[in-house]
Parts: sequence; C-alpha cells; structure tokens
Amino acid sequence: MTHSLHRSGDLESQKRDFNWFMYQTKGVNDVGIKPKALAFIAAAEAAGSENWGDVKTGPITRFSSEEIREKLTDKSRIRGVFTRREQVIEFLKRIKAQELGQSVVITGVLSEVLPACKETGVTPHSINYSLGVWGKKEKLPDDVTLSITTMCGHHMIPPKFVKHIMKQVEGGRMTPEEGATKLSDFCYCGIFNQVRCAEIIKDNIKKDSVV
Repeated sequence: MTHSLHRSGDLESQKRDFNWFMYQTKGVNDVGIKPKALAFIAAAEAAGSENWGDVKTGPITRFSSEEIREKLTDKSRIRGVFTRREQVIEFLKRIKAQELGQSVVITGVLSEVLPACKETGVTPHSINYSLGVWGKKEKLPDDVTLSITTMCGHHMIPPKFVKHIMKQVEGGRMTPEEGATKLSDFCYCGIFNQVRCAEIIKDNIKKDSVV
C-alpha cells in the first residue's frame, strides 16, 4: 500500500523492516471479512509479527489483541510489521495455504521481499516503488527523525515528539524500547516498527546515556 512506501533511513536498517497488509476490494470481497481477518492475524502472530493493528481501533502497542479482534468489522484494515525475511516467508506460506481470497501486500526492500515471494511460490501481481522526495527538502526534518516518522505512513508522529523522546532516553528517563513504544502508539495502522525505532534511537544518542 502506497502509504508504507516512503520509509527512509539506512538501507541495512530498512532490511529489517517489512509491512504486511490484508486488503478487501469494494463490491468484490468486502462483506463478512471478520473470519478472514482473524485468519490473517493468526498467521501474522504465528510468524512473530512485532506490531499489528486495525486502523478502526489501533495498534497492539496501545490496545489488547482481544479488543482489536472483537471490534473487527467489514470496514477494518488489518496491517502489521515484521523485522525478518524469515517471518515474511512463514506468513506468506500460511496465507497461501488457506486460500482466503483476500489481497496480500508486503512492503520492504525489494532485495528482501522478492526472494521471500520466490521461496513461497508467490508471484507478485504488481510492484509499487517510491521515487523519493521532491521539492524543498530543506524544509524537512533531519534524516534521523525522518527515519522514524516515515514509519507512520500517515505522518501521525510529530518530529518534535521524536526529539523529545530521544532527549528522554538520553536523560535516562526511559529506555529506547519504551520510547519507541510511545511513538508507535500514534500510528493507528499498526505499521510502525518499534523494534527498528528502538535501534535507531540507540544508534543516535550519546552511548553512555542508554538505560
């Protein structure tokens, strides 16, 4: 999905960042989707999805998985995060075996995603690319901040709050993991990678300040 395409930052870091989506098509397969959504969630959890959510409720970093499941409707949009190619492979194998009839989207670095598809016998229907950022780029936040805020495709994470969290970690008032979770709460889609975020925070603060 296009709002997940513009994640930025170090390439090696991005290789540990994958999004998965379940999508229904209006007028085709958008009625009675809850059982299929539950199957997608189960497959993602079995593969170790670090974050996931329904935009109509929110992510598991903020709400319990039980509450999100209970509130699923035909308007739900199920999305989540993996941090390893092996998880993507396991997820695709499980979804393919069930033949649920819903669209599956995987976002990530193509050198990681395409081999995962090949290993599971999945041929991509189409591929979307991000062509980068155009315009007055000097108006943008710094690269480190962008590597965090772009993990929320709807840009719900304020750059100034990223700076605040990093200062809190530097001051020993929270761990990088706690700070990353606070940031992930703003991304209701569930596609914010709090694991990668914690790594970015650790790599970009004073080393002796990590708690």
